[in-house]
Amino acid sequence: MSWDWFNVIGTVAFVISGAVVAMEEEYDLLGVIVLGLTTAFGGGVVRNLLLGIPMTTIWEQGTLFTIALATMLIVFVLPYKYIHYWNRWGLFFDAVGLSAFAIQGAIFATQMKYPLSATIVAAVMTGIGGGIIRDVLAGRKPLVLKEEIYAVWAMVAGLAVGMKWIQTPFHLYFLFCAIVVFRMLSVFYRWKLPRRSLKPATISTE
Repeated sequence: MSWDWFNVIGTVAFVISGAVVAMEEEYDLLGVIVLGLTTAFGGGVVRNLLLGIPMTTIWEQGTLFTIALATMLIVFVLPYKYIHYWNRWGLFFDAVGLSAFAIQGAIFATQMKYPLSATIVAAVMTGIGGGIIRDVLAGRKPLVLKEEIYAVWAMVAGLAVGMKWIQTPFHLYFLFCAIVVFRMLSVFYRWKLPRRSLKPATISTE
């Protein structure tokens, strides 16, 4: 198994996610491209800003940009019945992207000798940053901060890498698979973090 393939799968998953959201909001082709690229690369851009990595490094990913653009064009012309399958399989590939990008962000931070806190933040922002920007551009509330246990798994990845629990390639792949599995379990069993609303309770008059 090659880490580059995880990167490609994660990029494709996030690109499709952004493109589908754009089409759900009835954006034109330019909107599809913007949301697709933002979802796939936005988290990495935010991470680079936080870690002090030159922004120009984003343009060194020429192959991934080509894959992303090709994916978006394919999604844009696909019949609806095929796009509908995304609702069934999209969460799995999204979990793959979350795991791959979160671990990648954490590794970036540790290689630059940042402390544990920075490693966790880098993992979270790389894993979920693009999705948050996508939802904001689409005029939606970021679900990763409201409805689902999503960012927590990115934090776990950052913690594992930052605490030096990952010593061999086997450990790396095990962490990758564990994040994917727990993400899917949280979806299947509808795990949610506690939350508190400050809206006054409505009293029925019936």
